[in-house]
Amino acid sequence: MRKLTIILSAAALLAGAALYFSQEHVTGIVQQYVENGEMTTLKAKYTADQIMESNRKELLVDSQHTYREAGLKYHPYALMEVKYTQSDKKPREGMILWSLVDGEIVINTESWDKTHGFEDAINADANRNDFKLMLALAKQRGAATLEQLQKELRIEKETLSAWIESASSKHLVVQKGNEVQLHFQDPKILVQPETKMTDLIVKKPYNHTQRVSNKYTFSQIQKIGKAAFGDDFSVRSSTEVFLPVYSIEVQNPDGSTFISYWNALTGQKLAPRYALR
Repeated sequence: MRKLTIILSAAALLAGAALYFSQEHVTGIVQQYVENGEMTTLKAKYTADQIMESNRKELLVDSQHTYREAGLKYHPYALMEVKYTQSDKKPREGMILWSLVDGEIVINTESWDKTHGFEDAINADANRNDFKLMLALAKQRGAATLEQLQKELRIEKETLSAWIESASSKHLVVQKGNEVQLHFQDPKILVQPETKMTDLIVKKPYNHTQRVSNKYTFSQIQKIGKAAFGDDFSVRSSTEVFLPVYSIEVQNPDGSTFISYWNALTGQKLAPRYALR
């Protein structure tokens, strides 16, 4: 009887061990699948080494400054096939690349020229009337009198006052006496909802830790697109693509480090705000 008990206990232990290692194996596969995968990305034209070499004089002030190993992150963008109506009422179709990190539109992938003001609008949950007011101000280089706005928008004073009050409460505009101005510096919102695409899109494997988290969603982008470009703006299809960004770290003589961020498509340095992403 005792032998039978020992045999049964040993069998149970072996079965438990088999189940444990089987579960561990499955967990490992799942974890590997989650952390690693394939992404659609804009094809890098420059390596980190090329950027470090061509910008050596700027990044390494003297022989006491040295490079550390460069990093690589992938920033998410919404690539959308869209339809919209131009100011002349003619329909147009095109592709638009819209950042899911800073909320701005890429106007041209070759220069990486981007808009400025759409992120403020997303955060403020701007509506169509807010955008009509902002676009009217943008046409006047960011500021206009009440009379100029009324003439441009062709609305009654009471309606204009309501629009200004709405946009002011969202910190999109500021009214100073008889003048109204946009509440963000160097606005660039007078654009068509299209991106001039000059770069290849490829598939490549990646590690999950290399991917920057989305700050904005596709639904937020589509909603602000309608507010900015009108009800005729619609999205036929959309997909997520990524921009490869290098982080280049320089060791200073005092032991501190300086990090700058570089676009792998253009080889250009990105704004310091990327450090906050």
